[in-house]
Amino acid sequence: MKGNTKKRKWDRRWEPYLLLSPALLIVLVVMGYPLLYSVRLSFLNYNLMRPKDIYFTGFSNYARIFQDPEIPKVMWNSVKWVVIVVSAQFLLGLVLALLLNSKFRFKGVYQSVVFLPWAVSSYLIGLVFKFIFNERNGLFNFILESLGLINGPISWLGDTGRSMIGPMVGMIWYGIPFFGIMILAALQSISTDVIESARIDGASSTGIFFRIMLPYIKPTILTTLLLRVIWVFNSSDMLYVMTDGGPAYSSSTLPLYVFNQAFASLDFGYGSAVGIFIMLLLTVYALIYLKVTKYHEAGDF
Repeated sequence: MKGNTKKRKWDRRWEPYLLLSPALLIVLVVMGYPLLYSVRLSFLNYNLMRPKDIYFTGFSNYARIFQDPEIPKVMWNSVKWVVIVVSAQFLLGLVLALLLNSKFRFKGVYQSVVFLPWAVSSYLIGLVFKFIFNERNGLFNFILESLGLINGPISWLGDTGRSMIGPMVGMIWYGIPFFGIMILAALQSISTDVIESARIDGASSTGIFFRIMLPYIKPTILTTLLLRVIWVFNSSDMLYVMTDGGPAYSSSTLPLYVFNQAFASLDFGYGSAVGIFIMLLLTVYALIYLKVTKYHEAGDF
């Protein structure tokens, strides 16, 4: 009897892993193999322009990253891209969630329309905003000229000092619903009795927001910010559609730089090395973020 009991306990202990094993196997095959293959390529001189000249180079591709004159510009573009886009998405998404958390007529219709951008392909959104910021027949220049704010058309996508403005606006518009949906869901989980009790005790709307709502939704905010920073950092499709990283790398970010190195220059060795470098950067960011924000304590209020 004791032997059967021990065997049953052992089976139960391993049962979750056995049930999860098919999904884990798929993840390992779909994600693990490409990652390992990219690591392998990063140690090779692998340029398809010279297919017979492929050989092991050690860490020379990684050393090249710190010698590449374009990398500092591209990294700075990546920082600007993430900080401006995510900050604007978060603030506007928070305002949107607070507005939708109140009661008004046709709330369901308005809510479905507001969240529509999240259901549209970012590639399609890039094409739309590329037309809006077009120099000759773009809507943005037309509005500015109609208001008398500019005397002639401005090259928003072809000027090195302005080339990131259009993609940033498009990306901000695209990502607002993500924060709106997540924060609205957290706000709606707050008990109305707590809010009403605070109002009866004389708390102002500002006090309720900062002392009750904000602490309650803090775990959601921390999670969404962590995920969105990683997603926006890795997102390059809108930049590719609107500017292709140009002119002169003025709107290129690290992921787009990897794409151009691998699929435009066909230098898969160096492109893979920059890709692994990005993965390490984001891993360090995530660890620091979780440490600084004390994420494991976020729900203890």
